[in-house]
Parts: sequence; C-alpha cells; structure tokens
Amino acid sequence: MTSAPSIAGTRARVASVLVGLLVAALPAAPVVASPIAAQPAAGHRPPPAHVVGDKTVPAYSYADAIRESVWVETRADTDGDGVRDRVAVDLVRPREAATAGVRVPVIMDASPYYLCCGRGNEGELKTYDAAGVIAKAPLFYDNYFVPRGYAFAAVDLAGTARSTGCEDVGGPAEVGSAKAVVDWLNGRARAFTADGRPVDAAWSTGQVGMIGKSWDGSVANGVAATGVPGLATIVPISAISSWYDYMRYQGNLRAADYPGFLHSYVNGRTDDACAGVLARLRADSADETGDYNRFWAQRDYQPSADRVRASVFVAHGVNDLNVTTNQFARWWQELADQGVPRKLWLYQAGHEDPFDVRRAEWVAALHRWFDYWLQGLRNGVMGEPRVDRETAPGTWTTQRDWPAPGARDVRVPLGAGDGVTGTLGGRGARPGQERAYLDESLTEAELVAEPGTATAGRLVFLSGALTAPLRISGSPSVRLRVRVDRPTTELTARLVDYGTAERISYDNSEGVRTLTTESCWGASTAADDACYRDTEEITAVTDHAVLTRGWLDAAHHRSLRFSSPLLPDRWYTVTVPLNAYDAVLPAGHVLGLVLGQSDPEFTETNDRDATVRVDLGRSELILPAAGRVGLPAVDVAPSVVTAPADPSAARTARDPRQVP
Repeated sequence: MTSAPSIAGTRARVASVLVGLLVAALPAAPVVASPIAAQPAAGHRPPPAHVVGDKTVPAYSYADAIRESVWVETRADTDGDGVRDRVAVDLVRPREAATAGVRVPVIMDASPYYLCCGRGNEGELKTYDAAGVIAKAPLFYDNYFVPRGYAFAAVDLAGTARSTGCEDVGGPAEVGSAKAVVDWLNGRARAFTADGRPVDAAWSTGQVGMIGKSWDGSVANGVAATGVPGLATIVPISAISSWYDYMRYQGNLRAADYPGFLHSYVNGRTDDACAGVLARLRADSADETGDYNRFWAQRDYQPSADRVRASVFVAHGVNDLNVTTNQFARWWQELADQGVPRKLWLYQAGHEDPFDVRRAEWVAALHRWFDYWLQGLRNGVMGEPRVDRETAPGTWTTQRDWPAPGARDVRVPLGAGDGVTGTLGGRGARPGQERAYLDESLTEAELVAEPGTATAGRLVFLSGALTAPLRISGSPSVRLRVRVDRPTTELTARLVDYGTAERISYDNSEGVRTLTTESCWGASTAADDACYRDTEEITAVTDHAVLTRGWLDAAHHRSLRFSSPLLPDRWYTVTVPLNAYDAVLPAGHVLGLVLGQSDPEFTETNDRDATVRVDLGRSELILPAAGRVGLPAVDVAPSVVTAPADPSAARTARDPRQVP
C-alpha cells in the first residue's frame, strides 16, 4: 500500500509528562497519522468495488459478512491469576473483500457497556448465535460501514462482558486492553479463538478509527494518548479526557467512592476475582483529600497530547451536565497546541450523541471523515470549516475554529449595586467594599431565580440590558478576593442568561425526546437491523437559563495536588474556573453572575456553614468574548423578573453520581 504525505509532521511544543502516565514514552515529536490509500496504485489496478470516485459506496453484502469473535491478549494480568488478560473482540467484516484479497480498515468501539447496560438511545446489547459468535452489534456502525468496505470491531474492555482481567476505570489496564486490539490489527499482539487457536488479522490494513460516546469515547482519548501506531483517527463523543476533572470539581468530590461505583457498575467478573483492584481503586483515589495524585495522573490524557498520532473529531453538547464541557475544551486546546488535525461539533443538548441531534448530517460527516482518514480518499473534508456549531435549537452554522476566532478575555468588574443585587460591568467597587454570604446549600433553582430578591446564601451581580448581542466562546472564570471563617468551603459560580427565549430543555432529558417513527442507516439482518427511533430536540420558552457552572474547594486554591487550609483572619485571592461554553446572548438580555457555596445537586462536601466575605473592588469576572462586547456600564443593577423557584422541585436534588 502507498501512503499519502505526512500531515502536521512537526509539533509546536512538548508537554510536561506527569508521574505514572499510561505508557512508556514515544519519540518526542511523533508524526500524525496520514490518510492511507485504499489500494496500491502500482500497475494501475482499478479501485476496489467499494470505492467510487472520492467516496465509499455499499458494495458488499451485510447479510453475508464474516462475523467472528476473537480474544486479544494484553500485556497485563490485572486479576492476578498468572495469565495475561484477554479482551473479547467481536468483528463484522465484508466477505467479498476478504475473498478478493482486499484488505479493509477497522472502525472500533471499545466499551464497558456491551452486556451490562447497553449502547445508544435505545440501550442495545450485543447478542450471539448458538456458537457464541456475534449476531448483533449495537449502534449503526457495522450496518452502515461494513457494506462500504470497512470492518467493525466491538471490544469488551478488560474486566467487562466476555473479557478477562479487571476494570480499573480509565486507568492503564483499561486503556491498555483497547490498545492491544490496535496492536493485534497491526500484527503486534496475539489473539485466539474461543477454543484457543491463534488467529491473525491479515485482512486488515492496520488503519483503525476509534469511536464512542461517553466512557467509550474516553477510552478512544486514552488510546490516542499512547501514540499507538495504526490508530489513524478517533471520534470521542461527550468523552472524558481527565478522570480527575470528571470525578472531582477542583478539589470537591462529585460523589464519594465514584471509581468503586463505576467499577462495580460494569464489572463482568465475580466479585472475588477483582476484589484487589476494587480495593486499590478506593484507596488510591483519595476521597479523604480530594487531591490530584499519581492515581489521577494515570487517568489524565491531556498532558500526553504530544504523543497523539491520530486525527481527532470531537462532538460535545454545551449543556452536558454529566461529562462537562471542560473535558473537550482542555483536550481540544492541547491538541491544537500540538498541531493535531481535528474537527469539532458543538450542539445545544446535554449528554447526547449527535446521531440523536442531527442524524443525517452526522452520518454524512462521519462517512466523509472515515473515508478520508481510513480509506485515503481525498474528499476535501480537511479543507472545510473546522467547527459545526448549533447556535439555537435547530439552527447550525460553521466557523473556522474554536473558541471563536477573535475571542479574548474581558475583565468585568463587580459592583455593589443597590445593596441586594450587585452589578457586572459598572464602575466596580472601591477596594475594601465587601459583601458577605452564609452557606445555605441552595439548589440551582433557588440560586438563580428572582435575582432582585434578597436571598440568604448567594450573591448576585447583573449587567445592564445588553445593547448588542454578546458572544461568549471559551472558558470563563471568576477571580475573587475572599475571607472565609472556616479552613475551607466550597465556592461555586454560575453565569446566567436572564431574558426570554426558546431554549433546549436539557435538565431531566438531555434535551432530546424519542419519537415513534424510525429511520434506517445501513443494511439489516433478522438479528441486527439498522433502524432506529427518530428523535427531536425538546424546547421550551423560559425567562432565564444557566449557561455554565464552576466549583472550587477553597483549600485547593493554590494547587490541586495538596490542600492549604484557610486562616479565618486572612484575605485570599482565588480563582473559580467555569466550564467552557459557547453562546450568543441577544440584545436586551441581562448577563448574571451568581455566587454560592455548597452545591448538593452537583457535589458532596462536609465543609458547610462557612461565611464568605468578598472584596468587590478586587474581584472580577473573566469573560471570553468575541466581537463587540455589549456589556453596558451600570451603577445600579437593572430590574430583572423571573419566576420564583418551586420549593418542592428545588429540593428534589439531582444525584451527582452518574455513569459516563
């Protein structure tokens, strides 16, 4: 086979390597994978049947496809039984291509969910025939892509479903188990049939594209961070790039025993087989401190962006409360710094797959992306705008990059306002002018409703009515000068859009409802059809919406690696980072900043009942804004009326513990 010239062969910088990273170091400046031609050009042989012009077409029978199950040997023995772990790989690949000697690339989804919990909007599980060979693989990837000259691999992560070993939740064993499959597809690892016969992957080109939503996409990020040769591209959807940031919000526990909970949720082995791994997860994750340590460094893929050889197609909902937006934003920036070829879809829903947001366009985008990176077809996809962005329900646009080109950090002062509600963007406040609030453990609805009403447990700051649309694009933060009467407290901040608009309703449904109609995406068999229930976005006209949130354990204000308890008579400067966001606030709306403390819907903490004093003159909102910043100067907060929070609904707390 011939390969295309290298893309982005040099790197902008080399990131520092944390202790205990996932794999041994690779060369300092790896070459990013290039698209590989579908067939050799020598001899002017015609292209394979599945290639017509610059795209693949359904040329092969899905019903007659080769279906097989193999077990790939990893380098680890996580269950301590003296035998290397083996991960189950269920394969579907075109029979006619194999008969003709045409090698094919592989689309791979490595998941812990295939037998315990299901994949996709309809919770599909793997099913097998009487011989134990895959009959149905969840999702549409095999139905759509196998007839177009791809193989599909559905991989059970170590310790889940039919694999041996133990799940270590984002750690070296989990990532290594998926990496081993890439190695096998490239002739660097061993695999066996169910009866123990060795089996190779001579039918594979060695070019692999990993895809997956949530935990599955997180594994793709982790494998890419090893720099494994042969991984040509990844498509992480609503995926984690730092497990610390998923389970810890700047030193605050999202929920106690979170790694243990997730391990048990997907564990496919007997309890005693993995008892040691579970005990280590609980001990090493250090719930008692909330610190970032070696355990979390092993599960942080961001510092290894300099090892990534694969291109990356990211998709994420800006209102995802499960895998928050900083997971994609920090990873995206690290990849950008390394010159990694990349693409991004941002949509208004929560923790959703774009297949259930903008289905036809998503399938077409994936098709072109995989054709380019796995089949080597020059279809122009890399010459198009890098970002597709949903600006309002059902309204999409493209832009050159993200954050929005021209976005810059704007420092917005906090003002005293009328004594109840402060101001954003006014003349600020003199140093030493203070506001104090006591921790009341308010829910989000209570925090942000009726901003002009005095409510114990919060501070509210409002801009004037916007004189022009305000584009927020990037990662905001709040810099506070505070004095706290306890050794620590949780500090929370929210940006709120006060103004009536039709918005995605994402709180309880992720913003998408399932319809009774179906659409089909690929070929079907009696055991595995390609048809899925249609979906639509759920919208409602509301008078305000929380845009983004941020949390900080005040004792971690110096470093996430250790605590620095606060002295009650001392002023400290702390920064509360907020999750990345992208939105346009219309003219006439009001931007609000709401400060609180303990946050029972999102975190767990025993550090309550503190009183926080804020020096307004030395505090500010740092707002990433693009274009004209239409924050009018105000000295007295405007009157903003919102519906009061429903007390019964407000006290129905969201469970902060979720599965990615």
